[in-house]
Amino acid sequence: MDRRDFIKTATVLTGGFSLASILSCTKKNMSFNISLAEWSLHRMLNSGQLDHLDFCRVAKKDLGIDAVEYVNQFFFDKAEDISYLKEMKNRADDLGVRSLLIMCDNEGDLGDPDPIERSRAVENHYKWAEAAKFLNCHSIRVNARSMGSYDEQIRLAADGLRKLTEYGESIGIDTIVENHGGLSSHGKWLSSVMKEVDHARCGTLPDFGNFRVNEDEWYDRYKGVQELMPFAKAVSAKSHDFDSSGNEIHTDFFKMMEIVLKAGYDGYVGIEYEGNKLDEMEGIKATKDLLQKIQNSV
Repeated sequence: MDRRDFIKTATVLTGGFSLASILSCTKKNMSFNISLAEWSLHRMLNSGQLDHLDFCRVAKKDLGIDAVEYVNQFFFDKAEDISYLKEMKNRADDLGVRSLLIMCDNEGDLGDPDPIERSRAVENHYKWAEAAKFLNCHSIRVNARSMGSYDEQIRLAADGLRKLTEYGESIGIDTIVENHGGLSSHGKWLSSVMKEVDHARCGTLPDFGNFRVNEDEWYDRYKGVQELMPFAKAVSAKSHDFDSSGNEIHTDFFKMMEIVLKAGYDGYVGIEYEGNKLDEMEGIKATKDLLQKIQNSV
């Protein structure tokens, strides 16, 4: 197919969306895989409709997704339970599902101004790094929460992250940070933290939607993802609502994936559905369909 036919075909396939602007990318650069973040099923999990141990089965058998991202709160008391972790691993292996990472919350602030509390938060994450290693994950996802001035929080968050990253390095696990509220949802701030940490095993997990810095301030999501992509070791395709053509109405996925792919990223893009209009299974399927439309557009 020559360039003129290529552009014409891609424009028809995308219905006029901004994907046309990324046609300078080669097919190789358009490659990415789709994974499923467990949070997409949080209502089913919290209600007891779904057991955490069945997450991989639902991902593979019901949704056709063979890579998963766990959330620690759904097995919070099992981080050091080897028999439980072994059951998780066996189920994933038996299904041919790849375990990518564990999203970790509620273990303290890695940028706590109190050095004792900051150290405690770092050490609280060790067990999750070890669990991730046992499950053959590549990373744990953590938060860069802190307090103080803009610059003080860079220093404090970088200190805690550096120490945790060094521990992760010792066992072969990366430490990655999501934009997840507060200054972590400020793209320039979090990219500054990454530069301050300055470690190959510390990176980001850009989330398409988590750019609310505070009650009155939203950071531009496209600018934020662009600033975080140079450090990205995972990507979260956050979705809520869809129009009649199957496009997410809050985030232009074509524009966002342009940013992701132009950064040279070719890893997993994790579905994280958080909407209420569709049930969780249908919301995940809608997000998957949209990502596959992007995959198939070139």
